[in-house]
Amino acid sequence: MELRRTVTVGIAALFGFIGLASADEIAVGARLPSVSVVDQDGSTIDLAALGAKGWTLVYFYPKADTPGCTKQACSLRDAFSTLDAKGVRVFGVSSDDPEAQKAFQEKYKLPFTLLADTEKKVMDAFGVPHTAGFAKRQAFLFKDGVLVWRDLTASTEQQAADVLAAIENPAAVTG
Repeated sequence: MELRRTVTVGIAALFGFIGLASADEIAVGARLPSVSVVDQDGSTIDLAALGAKGWTLVYFYPKADTPGCTKQACSLRDAFSTLDAKGVRVFGVSSDDPEAQKAFQEKYKLPFTLLADTEKKVMDAFGVPHTAGFAKRQAFLFKDGVLVWRDLTASTEQQAADVLAAIENPAAVTG
């Protein structure tokens, strides 16, 4: 019986069913967490300070330059002129180091900031689950530093459309 339990736990851990690390998820109405991390250029970014005014989107993805993460980033890239016209600052977050984030940004011509959350400080501040160093795909939209919408199962190809719908009517979008 003990062997069966050990094998079951091992298989569950292997497939990510156990071992997700996260703090409590931030709820709609919460303030933008006060956390600083470096971006793709090695510059320190203070999210709370930069997101205090206007719209701020913070989205999480597991790994730079992988198929789903690329679709998610390119969705936001392709809609960036619309997002920018609405005053939305976009921050992508993964546990990749600054060099990997820079290569991802350059390869796909991403016009927004990518944060290198190698110590999982941003993930933990937002309550984003992560296992084996990879963040769960999620997105958080703030208005004047207050969370107005969250997507805890963020889309890949539809990320920008979901964010724009939330900006148009955040109360109508469940988070």
